[in-house]
Formats: sequence, structure tokens, C-alpha cells
Amino acid sequence: MKAESDMQGNRHLGLDVPIPDNPSNELTKKYISNIPDFDDNFTIEMLIQKILKDDRQYDLSKIISAYEFAAKAHEGQKRSSGQDYIIHPLAVAYTLLELGMDTDTICAALLHDVVEDTPATLKDLQKRFGQDVALLVDGVTKLSKIPSSKEQQQAENVRKILLAMSQDIRVMIIKLSDRLHNVRTLKYRPHEKQRATALETMNIYAPIAHRLGIRAIKEELEDISFRYLDPFAYAEIEGILENKKEEREAFIEAIKARITERFKKEEFMDPPQVSGRVKSIYSIYKKVFMGHKNIDEIYDKYAVRVIVHSVSECYGVLGIIHDIFQPIPNRFKDYIASPKQNGYKSLHTTVLGKEGIPFEVQIRTWDMHETAEYGVAAHWKYKEGIRGRDKMEQRLAWVRQVIEAQQTSDDVEEIVRIIKTDLSPEDIVVMTPKGMSVSLPEGSTVIDYAYRIHTEIGHKTIGAKVDGRIVPLDFKLQTGQICEILTAKDPDRGPNRAWLNIVRTNDAKSKIRSWFKRERREENIAEGKAELEKLFKRHRINIPEGEMSAFLQDDFHKHNCETLDDFYASVGYKGISIEKLLPRWKDKFNKLYGDKTAESQEKSLLIKPKSSGRSSIVLDQINDISIKFAQCCNPLPGDEIVGFITRGFGLSVHTVKCTNYRAALQRNDPDEMQRWCDIQWSESGGSQFQTSFEVVAHDRVGLVHDITEVLLESRVPIVHSASRVLKNGNALFESTVVISSMEQLKGLFDKIRKIKDVLSVERSTI
Repeated sequence: MKAESDMQGNRHLGLDVPIPDNPSNELTKKYISNIPDFDDNFTIEMLIQKILKDDRQYDLSKIISAYEFAAKAHEGQKRSSGQDYIIHPLAVAYTLLELGMDTDTICAALLHDVVEDTPATLKDLQKRFGQDVALLVDGVTKLSKIPSSKEQQQAENVRKILLAMSQDIRVMIIKLSDRLHNVRTLKYRPHEKQRATALETMNIYAPIAHRLGIRAIKEELEDISFRYLDPFAYAEIEGILENKKEEREAFIEAIKARITERFKKEEFMDPPQVSGRVKSIYSIYKKVFMGHKNIDEIYDKYAVRVIVHSVSECYGVLGIIHDIFQPIPNRFKDYIASPKQNGYKSLHTTVLGKEGIPFEVQIRTWDMHETAEYGVAAHWKYKEGIRGRDKMEQRLAWVRQVIEAQQTSDDVEEIVRIIKTDLSPEDIVVMTPKGMSVSLPEGSTVIDYAYRIHTEIGHKTIGAKVDGRIVPLDFKLQTGQICEILTAKDPDRGPNRAWLNIVRTNDAKSKIRSWFKRERREENIAEGKAELEKLFKRHRINIPEGEMSAFLQDDFHKHNCETLDDFYASVGYKGISIEKLLPRWKDKFNKLYGDKTAESQEKSLLIKPKSSGRSSIVLDQINDISIKFAQCCNPLPGDEIVGFITRGFGLSVHTVKCTNYRAALQRNDPDEMQRWCDIQWSESGGSQFQTSFEVVAHDRVGLVHDITEVLLESRVPIVHSASRVLKNGNALFESTVVISSMEQLKGLFDKIRKIKDVLSVERSTI
């Protein structure tokens, strides 16, 4: 499909699928401007009518009082659409009523912005509406006056919401409803704000809605955000679905009628409910892109849902469906026996209709259906509320894992990355040898599995068997596999630092980092110091002796460090990603020491001149300046070389036969000659270099094959190769390879010269 080709070469922006660069052209604005208006003219009368129709008991006077307080506090405030601000809290409250939330949650929704945007305080709310309402409002109120970057502000606010959510899940349900109305009315915001909000929604709030099992909110958040991030692809998929709307509806109705007719011949407690649906636009997009498929190849694009009264009827209906339609092999999933991590239960099977069109059938009970639609909110919809605390504790275990993982990293922004990775909508289910099921994010390794079973098992892992076969520790598990972890008997056995680059889940990373933080402090300090010094040396950040602590002082508080050693230790156990801090350090260094450092680097290289007017240094003794090898002459070990001290870009290495160097000798400019210096190659060896060469030969069939065969037999890595016919009829073969010395290159050339019809072999520039 066209949307896929439009995405090639674009930025990824941290999503599961690529999203184009900022589409600011007129065509894109046209797509976004066509977004229909969301009917958000909510009034208190609509809210009251909804409450009176509901069969639940609400404290109507308390809700009306909360509305009046909010309306007065927001009086005179307008939204970007030009409407009175009070419409927003009313819309959020209405969504929460549809989810079946309780009186305090509705009151908190009406009041959720008063502390942030008006002079009202939490004490005012506590006095008027009680402790619960005040705590809920506080949970969704953004932190203010955070002296940090936008990314850190975002992370701090998410962390605050998660902490409040761990105490009361209603905080996040309010926040999701708040975000839903904000994205529904996003067309009124500036273009840059639209994309920023859509991206944040896709990366943070949609995954949380998925993990809480609130399908309707999750899918709408994804679809609306996707519309702003890639309006072209959205419009194309929407157009395809719209063009086939009548055909699609007729197909689904025919399937439903056939199933319903068959059910009349069976005995059920009550007749099953049969309904149909089409996959969400963003879900179709992901399948098209990730699977490199045509939209017609998506098996579960159409789905029929059957809702029954008992689990036994679910499996009975499955047999009936497979009797009516042809099941597609390996397309059956039993989420009743192995529920998803968000509590989702259902049977999924993909079958073929008479027309040869595949479609998915989902079979579930009414209880399973309510959980699938409303997730954790179903607890309030069915009067369990926060009384069902044991189940709720299990459902929210992931929240504590996210918070703990962020705390071990010493980096508040880690919390956003954890949500993006660990709350993946795609899970796998792996079995233990004893038949227990373990849910993990897709792409998890056997080490992730070991840590999910128990922390100590993870620490002592030395190997694993999957389906009875020994596998490496970086082996990626698949649904249905049986995994057995092999552990060391040594009680002092611990994890390997390299595991941090292998594991997929942040839960496992957190436990590995915690072990190193607790057990290997001195080793962490040494490791972190060496890593930081290496990074600084590579980027020519030379902090004067004794000033490192002062230079890093601003980072101590942000990463929960009190001393320089604490900071080194955190870097050592991978609690801090120093690469991410590098741009800010560069700016700070240039402001504090830039001019002095540039001058000292030039002086350190311009050693006392010899009679030649140039200085002499050894290549492997240059530690405080970056080195690059000039592409104009491609110097290799064994070539006679010279160095040129550039202004701000380190040392450029040339051969003495280089045309640029010879031109400089002819100009004989004293200032320029002072920047040239004699250098020589290191005798230690071991380095790898790219070089290019050209082969001229009589053209014949098999010539390229013969040359390539010599390169492969010589075990020389080939970076690039190409061939063409010259005007005189000869063939030219060009290649770039990786070699370690001039001797190796000469030996390679000797072999190529022995090939039949080869006329010459010469080095060339890249």
C-alpha cells in the first residue's frame, strides 16, 4: 500500500512503527483540517440525565456541588476551541460515567484542573468534598516549577501519576479519560502541539490503557494519535475501509446470520449474542507495516464476537464454529487457559468463509466481555469497587515494577522508556516444566523469563533448555515453548554485566542493576569512572584535575547521587545513560573551558619544530585529540604519512604522496606548514581500515565472480563493490574492503593480478 512507501527513510520517533518527519506542508494540513468536530457540548443537564438513567446509586447533590465549584473556579477561562473551559471537565466526567465509575471519581473529574489552573487549593477541595476526592485530584495534577527539560518534566509527571495510581487506580482512569477528551479536540491546538501530544499519547497513555484492559479508550487514543502523526496513511486506510463499507457490512451480516441459524439447533442456557466488528485503523496499519503485508492479507481485519454464559459454553461454541467454517492452522489462541497480563480472557480462532475471506471469531463469557471492554473499571461498574482489593493488587503489580525499575536506574526519564517497552500490547506465554504459564513482552529472552520466575533464579542462571534443547542466554522465547532454567550451585554466583544488553524487560534490568548496586560498589565506581573518562576523551572534554565534581554537580541531584563516587557507581551499574547526557555536557564544557582547551590542544601537538619546520609525533601516542584518516589519499599502515592539525576537528592523517599535501608544500605558507607534522604508525597493530581499489581487465563472463572469490578466500570483509564496462571495451571492477595492513593489501593485489584477463590493480580513493 502507498502508506508504506511514504514512510521509507523517515524518523522512528520511538514508536513501534515509523512515523514520518513533521508533516508541515499544505497537503498534510488539509488532511488534519478534515477531522470531523467531536460533539463535546456537554452540560450538567446531560450528566444528570445520564446519572438518573443508570441503575447505580450516585450522590447527585455532591456531584452537582462539585460542578458548581468547578464552574465558578474556571469562570472566564476558554479552551483552544473558544468554548467555555467547563465543557472539558464535564466531558471527562461523562466518559467516567460510561465506564461506571463511582461518585468520588465523577467529582474528581469535574474538579481535576482547578488546583492546576485556578487559585483553588487541595485544602479547599478536602474541606468541601472529602479526603478521597482531594487525593484523586492531587494524583492527576501536574507538578509545577520543575527546573528541568521537557522530557524530565514529562517523566516526573508520569511518575507522580503512577505513584498515586499504585495507591488508587482511579487516578489513572481519570487521567486516561482526561487525555481522551484532549486528543478528541486536538484539532484546535497548534500544529507542533498536536504532534507532541499525539506522540506522548501513543508512547505512554495508550500502553497504560492497554495494560489496564480498557480496550475502547486504548483503541481511540491510538487511532486519533495516529491520525495526527501520519495523516497520509490514516486517510488511505480509512479510504480503503470506507470504499468497501457496504461489502464489509454485508459480509459480516452474512456470517452472523449463518452462525445464529446454527445456534438455533444447539442447546444453550440463553441464546448467545453474536456481533461483528472491524479492526481499528492503527491496528491495521501496524499489521501492514510490521508484517509487510497487503491490507487484504490481514486475517483478523474482520471479527465476529460470540458472548455466552459459561466457560464450558465457550469451548462448545468453538467446536461449532470449526464445524461450520474451515479453521486456519496455527491461528487459534486460548486466552481463557492463559489470560493476557491485563486480565483479558477469550478464545480466538481464525477461519475461512465460503467466499475464501479469513475472519476471526472471539468467544467469551459476559464477565470476560466486561473485563475486555472496561478492564479494571469493570470493578466499579459491577459494584466491586476498591473492595476487590486482592484482585486489584495483582492487576497493579506491574505499576510497582515500573516504579522500582525507574528507581534502580537513577534516571527519572527511564520511566517513559519502561512504559514503551514493558507495556507492549503483544505478549508471549511461556510454560514452566511444571505446567505454569508465564507472560512476558514479545522479544523476551530466557534471562527475562528466569527473573520473572524469581530474582535469585535470575541471578544464578547459567543456561536454559527450551523444549528440551540447550539454548544460549540471548535466545528469544515464543508462545507455547517450555523453558527450564539451569542454575549455578555457587551461593555467591551473580549476574553478568553483559546481560543488561540482552534482556528485554525492565523488570530484569532493574534486578540486575540492583544486584550490582548492592554487591559491587567499588567495581562499579572503577567501571563508571573508566567509562566516563573514555567518553570524555573521545569527545575532547578535558576537565581540569579536581574540577570533575563541580562540573557534574548539577547531575547529582537529578540522579539521586550525593558524591562523585555515587555518580561513578551509578554509571558503572548502568543506572545512568551518559550518552544521553553528552550534548548538555558538551555545551557546558565549551562555555566553561572551550577557548582554553582548543588553544592547549593545538600547543600540545605543535611540539618544538625540527629543521624541517614541522614537528614529529607517534600516532598511537595521541590520546587527547580525535584522529581521522583523509579520504583524499586513504592512508594505510605501511604508507609514509603526515598529519595536519585542523581547526576544531582534530588530526587529519594523509600520505606523503597526497595531492593536498604536495600542494601545501608548493605553497610553502609558514602558518600552514606549522600545522603539518610528521607522524608514524603504531607498531602494536590490530586496527582495521577501509580502503578502495580498482581492477581493470578484459571484459568476460565470470570476471566479477573470480575477483569476488579471491576476496572471500582471503577473508577480507567487503564493504562495497561495483563493476561497469569502459568505453574502450575493458571492464572496471571497484571495491571497498576492510584490511589491517599494507602487507595484507599487497598480498591481495598479487592474487587478483593472477586472475585471467586482469590488466591492472590499483588503490583508489573512497
